[in-house]
Amino acid sequence: MLWTWDKTDAVVRCGLVSAVLTVAARAVISSCCWSSFFILWGALATLYVISAFPQVSTKGRAVLITGCDSGFGLHLALHLHKLGFRVFAGCLQADGRGRAGAESLQKLKSDRLHVVQLDVTSQAQVDKAVKEVKKILPDGEVLWGLVNNAGWATYGDVEWVSLDTVSRIVDVNVLGLIAVTKAFLPLLRRSKGRVVTITSGLARMAVPMRSSYVLTKYATEGFCDCLRYEMRSWGVHVSIIEPGNFIAGTSIFTEASIREMAAKMWESMDPEVKADYGRERFEARVQLMKSYSNSGDTDVTPVLNAFTEGLVQRWPQVRYNPMNVYFRTRVFIATHLPECIYEKIYVG
Repeated sequence: MLWTWDKTDAVVRCGLVSAVLTVAARAVISSCCWSSFFILWGALATLYVISAFPQVSTKGRAVLITGCDSGFGLHLALHLHKLGFRVFAGCLQADGRGRAGAESLQKLKSDRLHVVQLDVTSQAQVDKAVKEVKKILPDGEVLWGLVNNAGWATYGDVEWVSLDTVSRIVDVNVLGLIAVTKAFLPLLRRSKGRVVTITSGLARMAVPMRSSYVLTKYATEGFCDCLRYEMRSWGVHVSIIEPGNFIAGTSIFTEASIREMAAKMWESMDPEVKADYGRERFEARVQLMKSYSNSGDTDVTPVLNAFTEGLVQRWPQVRYNPMNVYFRTRVFIATHLPECIYEKIYVG
């Protein structure tokens, strides 16, 4: 396993705990010296590192991934297959038009990589996927992991986004995720496996123009936290991946998709809202969104590593944060400092 920012964070937290314990000890035992702090920090950090690196074998274990048409899902399917997992790659477009991702996976012609038609908003397709997985799994192999990766993103101020659009993003990012998770949990409980779900750094902090997306990520975090508590007695580990900005690496937004969404927003907007905001202000916000389409990290390896650790670490973390320094700092300010500081710096 590679050394990651998450491991650095854990070692720093060991240092903070050691400092608090040392201060408390000095208040009771005046002879306690600060060398105790470094000894304690070293001991806690060593215990953490020892616990972080043991892994389970991929042999005889299968993983189902949703949203493998492109982006993280497509890369992860190839990555986990290379590591030795049997991979069920759920694709929205396994057949018909727009199936470039499915075709690239099928070209491997591997007996351990199976492309599955899976629209997470279709209960019929979810049920069919469960049957397909059960049918394909050889005797002696288990479904070890479910990776909830499928998602959809949109943008726009609260008054601009239609309820139909909000309903669609909730269907995909929340209700679809819940439907898939519920459907595969019986298999995961039997294997004492893993559920690994991608949310976002925007599940920890809100930003303007992303209310519909942010609300689904906050909801997903709450769902996963509850699921983790409930699955503990069954031996199923539930982890959350909170990536930073990887728009450039996944093309979740492109200039073309931003223009298309803008046209639909303006067309469906209430006349009074149009008049109050004005076309000039609307276009300025759209242009700002376009500037984000090529932003962020292009290398998605940190996210793939986080997914992988959630599946193979013997004692996986509750949360993984594949983020660059800028995004980590921003999340820290948003979650640990007074709200007014975050608003002043990042919202204006």
